[in-house]
Amino acid sequence: MSRLAKKPIVVPEKTEINISGSSVSVKGPTAVLLRDFHPAVKISKDNNQISVSLHKNTAQFKPLVGTTVAHIKNMIAGTNTPFEKKLSVEGIGFKAEVKGSVLNLALGFTHPVVVNIPKNLSVKAEKNIVTISGPDKEAVGQFAAYVRARRKPEPYKGKGIRYDTEIIKRKQGKKTV
Repeated sequence: MSRLAKKPIVVPEKTEINISGSSVSVKGPTAVLLRDFHPAVKISKDNNQISVSLHKNTAQFKPLVGTTVAHIKNMIAGTNTPFEKKLSVEGIGFKAEVKGSVLNLALGFTHPVVVNIPKNLSVKAEKNIVTISGPDKEAVGQFAAYVRARRKPEPYKGKGIRYDTEIIKRKQGKKTV
């Protein structure tokens, strides 16, 4: 059994959790999240604590317990304070701007790169820093990875889109004799 599942998950005061079968909905001050889990995992609620266990103690489904606990903790955290990722756009002529529900990127191509923003996320672009925030940790990370993949940072000049905390190992260019 997972070490995470041995301790019950404590639910904060402003958060409301409803469990029906294998689906869990979390309602917090900022958002409402709903997620379906594998039916082999048993999720139960007692007062302000949630416990996760297996219906059948099978080795095949043991990893699901820890994953389920981590997802529920992320749902609780995301409904209270939104998750945030920052991307840095670096390069001459590279820029990012948000217009409505579209992120426009100028990345040195002959055409502008247009990325549609998902409904549950909010995106801001200020001084070539793109900030993605939302209640669902998985959706924030997936969208940030998708935007970064439009132009990955290259190791010679460091141009491209990178995470704010990411360090690009620079390579030395050609040497002249």
